[in-house]
Amino acid sequence: MTGETDLATMLRTLEPKLNLGDYVFCVVQDPAKIDLTQALMTFREAEGLTVILRKDLADALQLAYSLTAAWITLTVHSSLAAVGLTAAFSQALANKGISCNVVAAFYHDHIFVDKQHAQAAMNVLKDLSKKA
Repeated sequence: MTGETDLATMLRTLEPKLNLGDYVFCVVQDPAKIDLTQALMTFREAEGLTVILRKDLADALQLAYSLTAAWITLTVHSSLAAVGLTAAFSQALANKGISCNVVAAFYHDHIFVDKQHAQAAMNVLKDLSKKA
């Protein structure tokens, strides 16, 4: 299954899900010092390995982070080749002053927002879906 590519269909069927927990983005210079199977995501950059972890795990490992985030999954199976979905939801969130960090995985898009804006972000995404 390759996923949905029609923007109107994707927006109508966003079905955002707020995942439990607090999440943080950290940079690790030596990945051997942590169990990467506990990371939600890793991405290698020139400055180090970015990892998204549960906040409690990052605290236990004494890793630095600057934002505690909520994790929202858009349960629509969007295609990696789909055009406009990220632009649509990020603009809707930006219009309400909500910053988002997006991870596109094979089946779904995942949005990380400041924990204090989690419910507002959910409301924005549900409203965007209703209006589509």
